Amino acid sequence: MATAAERFRAAVEARELGALEGLFTEDIRFYSPVKFTPFEGRPMVLGLFGVLLRTFEDFRYVGELTGSARTAAGAGSDGDPADSTVLVFRATVGGKQIHGIDLLQYDEAGLIKEFTVMVRPQSAVQALGEAVLAGLVADGLVPQP
Repeated sequence: MATAAERFRAAVEARELGALEGLFTEDIRFYSPVKFTPFEGRPMVLGLFGVLLRTFEDFRYVGELTGSARTAAGAGSDGDPADSTVLVFRATVGGKQIHGIDLLQYDEAGLIKEFTVMVRPQSAVQALGEAVLAGLVADGLVPQP
């Protein structure tokens, strides 16, 4: 059986939003490179992925690392240890090339409970932030700033 990371990667690469739903915990937290507080809950994170799948151009994963890392939230000040996968990606947004990683962290059942995105360079972070905010507003997921 395919791992959650393999199923996630396949769904993103095929741009199949519906295939992501069963991979997330109900209380998933999504840590964005452009927003300090996380997006929380499966409905909000699925809505965000709908925007991301439309926003990224030429998106592709180019590497994968597995291991464990402490979550952002948890009992200890550094969170709780969790099985984790880092997916390395490349994409374009608004003509800007992006290099980034997706950090997937799993609960005991193997569902994604935390998702952290890190991207570079700064100009790409700004382009991504503007594009995602416009998509979230257009989809009614956040109010107009």
